[in-house]
Amino acid sequence: MRRGAVALIAIAVTIALVRAFIVQSFVVPSGSMEPTVHVGDRVLVSRLSYVTGDIKRGDVIVFNGSGVFDPEDDGPDTVLAGIGRALAAVFSMPVGSHDYVKRVIGLPGDKVMCCDSQGRITVNGTALDEPYVAAGNAPSDVAFSIEVPPDRLWVMGDHRSDSADSRAHLGQPGGGTVPTDQVVGKVVGIYWPMSRIGGLGDGSGQ
Repeated sequence: MRRGAVALIAIAVTIALVRAFIVQSFVVPSGSMEPTVHVGDRVLVSRLSYVTGDIKRGDVIVFNGSGVFDPEDDGPDTVLAGIGRALAAVFSMPVGSHDYVKRVIGLPGDKVMCCDSQGRITVNGTALDEPYVAAGNAPSDVAFSIEVPPDRLWVMGDHRSDSADSRAHLGQPGGGTVPTDQVVGKVVGIYWPMSRIGGLGDGSGQ
């Protein structure tokens, strides 16, 4: 094998390890999380956040929607595919066709409902204050009531009128909730474009 090819593989493996255990670059593919993140924003996703701490209500996360929002994958991953995605991550390319960016609204055991008499989403009977919801959007145009199962999350986009989130999958197994073991990591900030560089703040809503 030529020296250049060996170097390329070594770089790809190093990137893959960093991506697997520390941080991943991700391109936001849709407007479902506006105005918090926009289409084409480059964000950093921390994998360590949930190694050293718990998922919190209000966190913006990236998760793999396979088997939840999407059909199960057709087959096992390959080494070449993994290297390709690692190289893509260097150039801030989308790194997974089943990856989604949403906000955590309900944690395991939470009772999440929409809506109260003032049109607000409630969690365990307490109304959420949601300043991150897109202007002109109702907290939800879909009525729902769910107790989040163990080891699963209820997630929603900030652009509520343009987000195919947990509400769109209520009739499926799990009631639209996402397994915690399919969470890639927490979105910790935007790094491109330069005009939008910054963190996302606390979105707990309570």
